[in-house]
Amino acid sequence: MRRLLHLTGHRRTVASNRVLGLLLAFNAGAVNAGGFLVVHMYTSHMTGFLSSLADNLVLGNMKLVLGAVGALWAFMSGAGSTAILVNWARHHHLRSTYALPLLIEAALMLLFGMIGAITLGWRTPFSVPLTVLLLAYLMGLQNAVVTKMSSAQIRTTHMTGVVTDLGIEMGKMLYWNRQGTAPEQQVRANRERLRLFAGLVSMFLAGGLVGAAGFKHVGFIFVVPLALVLLALSLPPLWADRERLQQLLVQWRTGAAAPLPPTAPHAPAAPAQPHPDAHPPR
Repeated sequence: MRRLLHLTGHRRTVASNRVLGLLLAFNAGAVNAGGFLVVHMYTSHMTGFLSSLADNLVLGNMKLVLGAVGALWAFMSGAGSTAILVNWARHHHLRSTYALPLLIEAALMLLFGMIGAITLGWRTPFSVPLTVLLLAYLMGLQNAVVTKMSSAQIRTTHMTGVVTDLGIEMGKMLYWNRQGTAPEQQVRANRERLRLFAGLVSMFLAGGLVGAAGFKHVGFIFVVPLALVLLALSLPPLWADRERLQQLLVQWRTGAAAPLPPTAPHAPAAPAQPHPDAHPPR
């Protein structure tokens, strides 16, 4: 319980960010690959939807334009929901800062696993089934969680940037430093970042294999175990905040101000590190 509390609580470390990022990369790979078998779209691939939007605007295919707009809107709505929940939790000094959006993701995934087939027939104003919008929303929600907790150092729902950073570190590792080159001028790979990016790619791929096989042989119900894992990650911090959440619920019902908890505001995130896209000019 204490370890799970550490993973999704407000006190962040490099190690906890890495472990949670790897777990969520597996989840994203499973949902993304499995979802493709259902709706024939990769619902975390916003680059593809933006390209589809441009292409079909030129071709005049407004049905596909609406579909791309809907997926983009749903993904951004998921990310925006995370921003609202995280900042609300910080404002009220909760320990479950990052657990709240994960709880919502788990609940929606449980619902999707049980009645997902029905959503395929629910039409939307965007000319795509509700399934597409729901999956895109989930991916936006999750990606924003990891982005905020790691200060934009880790992404889990799309691998383009991760694969790019992995290739950069591999190139630096293979770079031949001439004999006699001053140490400060030598090109060295950041092996910690190399392990992180390789781990994210591996977990996303493993999740994709498991998700595709699960959706193919079991169907929508395969999502339920993934949702239960997210639920297990989110519940310990929420349980630790139960008294404070009860106070906030009373405050909301009565309009009275709830007292602040006696503990100090949460600690800042893990020490800032260079953004993955910010590489030295070597």
